[in-house]
Amino acid sequence: MRFFTHPLSLRPASSITFSIFNNPPSAPSVFVLRIMASHIVGYPRMGPKRELKFALESFWDGKSSAGDLLAVSADLRASIWKQMSHAGIKYIPSNTFSYYDQVLDTTAMLGAVPPRYDWTGGEIDFSTYFSMARGNASVPAMEMTKWFDTNYHFIVPELGPDVKFSYASHKALNEYKEAKALGIDTVPVLVGPVTYLLLSKPAKGVEKTFSLLSLLDKILPVYKEVISELKSAGASWIQFDEPTLVMDLESHQLEAFTKAYAELESSLSGLNVLVETYFADLPEAAYKTLTSLSGVSGYGFDLVRGTKSLDLIKGFFPSGKYLFAGVVDGRNIWANDLSSSLAILQSLESIVGKDKLVVSTSCSLLHTAVDLVNEPKFDKEIKSWLAFAAQKIVEVNALAKALAGEKDEVFFSANAEAQASRKSSPRVNNEVVQKAAAALKGSDHRRASNVTARLDAQLKKLNLPILPTTTIGSFPQTPELRRVRREYKAKKISEEEYISSIKEEIRKVVELQEELDIDVLVHGEPERNDMVEYFGEQLSGFAFTANGWVQSYGSRCVKPPIIYGDVSRPNPMTVFWSTAAQSFTKRPMKGMLTGPVTILNWSFVRNDQPRFETCYQIALAIKDEVEDLEKAGITVIQIDEAALREGLPLRKSEHAFYLDWAVHSFRITNSGVQDATQIHTHMCYSNFNDIIHSIINMDADVITIENSRSDEKLLSVFREGVKYGAGIGPGVYDIHSPRIPSKDEIAERINKMLAVLETNILWVNPDCGLKTRKYAEVKPALENMVAAAKHLRAELASAK
Repeated sequence: MRFFTHPLSLRPASSITFSIFNNPPSAPSVFVLRIMASHIVGYPRMGPKRELKFALESFWDGKSSAGDLLAVSADLRASIWKQMSHAGIKYIPSNTFSYYDQVLDTTAMLGAVPPRYDWTGGEIDFSTYFSMARGNASVPAMEMTKWFDTNYHFIVPELGPDVKFSYASHKALNEYKEAKALGIDTVPVLVGPVTYLLLSKPAKGVEKTFSLLSLLDKILPVYKEVISELKSAGASWIQFDEPTLVMDLESHQLEAFTKAYAELESSLSGLNVLVETYFADLPEAAYKTLTSLSGVSGYGFDLVRGTKSLDLIKGFFPSGKYLFAGVVDGRNIWANDLSSSLAILQSLESIVGKDKLVVSTSCSLLHTAVDLVNEPKFDKEIKSWLAFAAQKIVEVNALAKALAGEKDEVFFSANAEAQASRKSSPRVNNEVVQKAAAALKGSDHRRASNVTARLDAQLKKLNLPILPTTTIGSFPQTPELRRVRREYKAKKISEEEYISSIKEEIRKVVELQEELDIDVLVHGEPERNDMVEYFGEQLSGFAFTANGWVQSYGSRCVKPPIIYGDVSRPNPMTVFWSTAAQSFTKRPMKGMLTGPVTILNWSFVRNDQPRFETCYQIALAIKDEVEDLEKAGITVIQIDEAALREGLPLRKSEHAFYLDWAVHSFRITNSGVQDATQIHTHMCYSNFNDIIHSIINMDADVITIENSRSDEKLLSVFREGVKYGAGIGPGVYDIHSPRIPSKDEIAERINKMLAVLETNILWVNPDCGLKTRKYAEVKPALENMVAAAKHLRAELASAK
């Protein structure tokens, strides 16, 4: 087999060069590309080596200036635009860069700053912007939640009838001009007005029934100002991202799109307008609404996850309009099947016309890794099956060239070889694993006793107080800790030195928790780089990158594993560290695992079999680990399913099937343990109210769940009468903010929980793990959390 990778790569921002690397022997040394009808929805912001992450964190820590951050950011933007221009992309996006989040950027553009940030008008500066994103010493951050069904998080706008909208951030205009100064004409991208409102929430104090769409008339004047300035600056195209069109929308919500674009039509006159959708196919009513919008020149469709949209397009497509066909997957890392995509494009060409068909990505490339050129040591066979963002740009343009009659036969041939190699590779298929997963379908895998009986057995064994305190798992990852892991990986220190260092860190974390008088302890996870990568490195069927980073929120990046084959567990993964931690204390020590659904949803998953089959394979591997932990004397085991909600399909008609196999996968992991072994799970940063019955059906003994940043939205489901008999720990403070909550603030939150939950099932814990925080923040916050729990225990005891 001939090893093949793509010819274009992105180099570090400050020293951009473009070169061919690892080309097939017959390929020319230089590509001369005509500008074809090609388009990229959006591009990763962090940089190939996470340059933006480090610049942001340096600025937040006061180690660098705003000027330094601006300079790094400008370099990154320039490198991305130049890369697309050199590759031959015709429609290059601008304003897809962000210092934190594109929805927050839109909030800034509209001047919709919540009053608690004391913004007094004018252009929004970094201080106000980052306070909204991260909170500050005196006020909490805005709510953060998942962007559709991805692992990206956005900052939820807080709106109400009294918000005074104004044009307060000229970022879109400035970035368009910045690209133009480099000689690159771009397509400015804005979050569409209707999507912005549909993703918002009523601000605190505003009636929950308040119609956010009633604000449309108030925000459109700002959009008109932005459009006018972009037009004056020379923009010829503008892209509105309206991904909410793929959701189950009511008629009045669809009418809002019609109204918005009719109102904007005169402002948009003279511009070509693209309305971009992604992440799923469009319902028929939404498709009709979209293709009838006033003043719109083209429509973007995700034809990877939205294959049903093809039928709608073939049934009717408006004459004279552009079709931006998203055939290159923006959410995974597999090389495109170019021949298959070209066949789809050719079938569309006869419908919309050769001059109106534009080859595009299925969504923004924000959700994939940046560049394979940064993976020089990666397994060559598997590498030939992959395409990161830089390579996807080349794929888009190769398809556009082929459609225009300039097919690169060498490129297509190498791609076909890689596709065939992947299908036939013995590394992908394991018959034993496949049979074991297939056999799971005959049982629902429930534990022997119901949760009430199990909690009684656990109460006797664990002897915990009411309102028991715990943390979610990780403790701060200090520079020293990262150095130890890095040096061990580089073989600069011995295994004995590494084990000694990690054990010492665990001992310190255990001592701190005992000093704070926390009831159920964790070992702090000092040996772990990431909650998914750590496990994937010890499972078969997984591959790992050196620099395959993807933005999760703000400066937080994750490096998703690549699941390329059948999954099994060759050896125990956590037993050694958990038993070492338990040896340091007589208090219960949680064994910490990541659940199968989260491993699945936070990985780049193979696309050659249904996702549920891969999930069942992972569940069996985690089941082996759970049972080994129990045998080793670990009495509390937490199986995190932080990402269960985010995998929920965007359409309600598909929810039941997903929840059935996802919940089943979780139950498989712990179906064999004894009643007295307490199984915890943790979920974070999503809206759980609509799946609460599935969460109950997971049958965990204790669930800890994000609550504080979402304004205690979770508690409303219990106020509405849902009965929950297992243990539950709604988070009492937000760990994603550096702010330290007071004892009284935490006690007030616990009291709100006690108003709707029974005392004997309530746990007290933070929202999430503590790895991104500093000890100077963690220690006082946990002190206040324990003090609040003790204060309320005393109050409850005296009230008896």
